Amino acid sequence: MTTSPTPLVIEPEQLEPQLDDSNLLIVDLCKPDTYARTHIPGAVHLGYAQIVAMRKPVTGLLPDEQTLSHVFSSIGLTPEKHIIAYDEEGGGAAARLLWTLDAVGHSRASLLNGGLHAWLNEGHPIDDAPAHPETSTYHAHIDNTPVADRHYILTHLDDPEVKLLDSRSPEEFRGEKKFAAHAGHIPGAVNLDWFNVMDKARNLRLKPEAELIAMMEERGLDKDKTIVTYCQSHHRSALTYFTLKVLGYPSIKGYPGSWSDWGNADDTPIEI
Repeated sequence: MTTSPTPLVIEPEQLEPQLDDSNLLIVDLCKPDTYARTHIPGAVHLGYAQIVAMRKPVTGLLPDEQTLSHVFSSIGLTPEKHIIAYDEEGGGAAARLLWTLDAVGHSRASLLNGGLHAWLNEGHPIDDAPAHPETSTYHAHIDNTPVADRHYILTHLDDPEVKLLDSRSPEEFRGEKKFAAHAGHIPGAVNLDWFNVMDKARNLRLKPEAELIAMMEERGLDKDKTIVTYCQSHHRSALTYFTLKVLGYPSIKGYPGSWSDWGNADDTPIEI
């Protein structure tokens, strides 16, 4: 049993002694073949496609309440369970789950720092037997507080209290790479490639807090502003959303659909 509150970011060495804690639900968002080969003992696999919706050409949308209720019930989530999410890519997929949990008001959730990369490289126990969770009856009710849509951004483009953080590559931000009908970025946005919050020297953990704070301050992202993160679909930007949450930003939102929504519309303003 846990003896103290689970931190928002949990280290592998903190999680290992708690693998048998019935209050924890460890959720693996790695690729299915990776999960089949190796995963944290007891971890439940959740496919990334189960936590996103699509209306072509828009991807990465937030599923409806019925869909989320079914998905969370299928992995045995209850209001009392504390989720530990991890993946094999540095936290994007896991952070998207954590943002989705924020959107349904489930605050008991943490990121495994470094994910499977850190877990394996640092010699923690592994398993290849799939977990078969007892299903639950989870009722997901969406709270739009951490959600920004196109209308919200359009109505706040000239609002000095709202800042936009684009988590795509610099080439996408500058319009040199295009993955939608239009290239460029949302007017007024600042760019922080999501890779820059990962520490390659520490098994893809989040970089130290002081470095992350400096990155945000350099871009004028003050804690007294509302920060909206976006990328191409709100996968990469889910990690920067979560990073802001770890840093204690009180008002943060993610834009599901992101550039696949904004850049495929013909009436949205764009900067290059």
